[in-house]
Amino acid sequence: MATASDSPLERLWTEYSLVFRDFDDLTLARWMAQTLGQLRGRPWRLSHPLLGAYRLAAQLAHDRQIWLKRLVNSPPAYPESSCCRAPLLPLLTRDVLESGLVCQHCGGTAVSFEELPEDVAASIKTWADEYSPVHAVAHWDDRQRKGAGDYDQALENAAKDAERLLAFAGGRILPKMLEHYPVVVWEDQDECLEVRPEDITV
Repeated sequence: MATASDSPLERLWTEYSLVFRDFDDLTLARWMAQTLGQLRGRPWRLSHPLLGAYRLAAQLAHDRQIWLKRLVNSPPAYPESSCCRAPLLPLLTRDVLESGLVCQHCGGTAVSFEELPEDVAASIKTWADEYSPVHAVAHWDDRQRKGAGDYDQALENAAKDAERLLAFAGGRILPKMLEHYPVVVWEDQDECLEVRPEDITV
């Protein structure tokens, strides 16, 4: 039986990651530190190719414990993540209330929701509370689908709402977060609602 890791997309990303496997630890650390310096100061879509490449390197670096070896200095603007001690590179997802900001190095919680600065926490909570029922439409059970009448239309409406809310997060919430973090990444798709990055206009 095929697993998620056997999917064509997973195999493709595994192929992409091979270039970093050929890097020795010092080369990998230098590449990551330099890339972090280039990422600083703006919000980034999760789908951006540079972020994709960095995430591949970060996963390998986490396995090799690159940041713990202190082979290079991380850019000074980046504080250390409490989850894995790598430079803080947080991701805002629709699950922020439960998961906080997700670490792009280890996949753990880099910043819990309770630790978010007060001036952004309220707007993030309002956004997440509005997004949750929109996303839930993709997971309605049979009773809920029948109760909606035209489920396909309800799904289409939810997808449009998701596009609007994701664009709002990227365009309005993330710039405020940059007052507290050197860089923030945002999830710019919703696979369950078939919302793709190219559907989101900020």
